[in-house]
Amino acid sequence: MTLNPTPLYPSAGSYVLKLHRDALAPDAALSGRIEHIVSGEAAEFASGVALLAWLLDHAARQATDSPSTPIES
Repeated sequence: MTLNPTPLYPSAGSYVLKLHRDALAPDAALSGRIEHIVSGEAAEFASGVALLAWLLDHAARQATDSPSTPIES
């Protein structure tokens, strides 16, 4: 069996989302913490709007910070 060298969901686009225990209560705002797996960058958020804003900003920064030459391991 040959594995596909281009994964469908690369780890560069992976995040851990931790919701506050009260975030899903009927009268509570969505809140918690998000962390990018590869870079370790993280932020706390107090609303869905703040979460989406951080994700958009982070994705834009990742797109512009991409190295032009491959990193050797």
